[in-house]
Amino acid sequence: MNGFSSESNAGGGAKSQQGESSPFADDVTIWENLKSAIANSSGFQRWQLERSNENAIDHLTLELRVRRYLRETLETLAY
Repeated sequence: MNGFSSESNAGGGAKSQQGESSPFADDVTIWENLKSAIANSSGFQRWQLERSNENAIDHLTLELRVRRYLRETLETLAY
């Protein structure tokens, strides 16, 4: 097993109103932790500074800035 199976929920996860575990609760927790780690990284901080002069990202939420950073980084690596 790869540890990412949605069939098991060893961590407990969030409970819905019906008392059932949400299959995506662990994914949300992982994404929130990953987003926080990326936002605190030196690469992300530098990327933000480079774009703050352009006012291109100032209006975006942290979520959208992290997503844009990841997209641009992956596009750069794809070349």
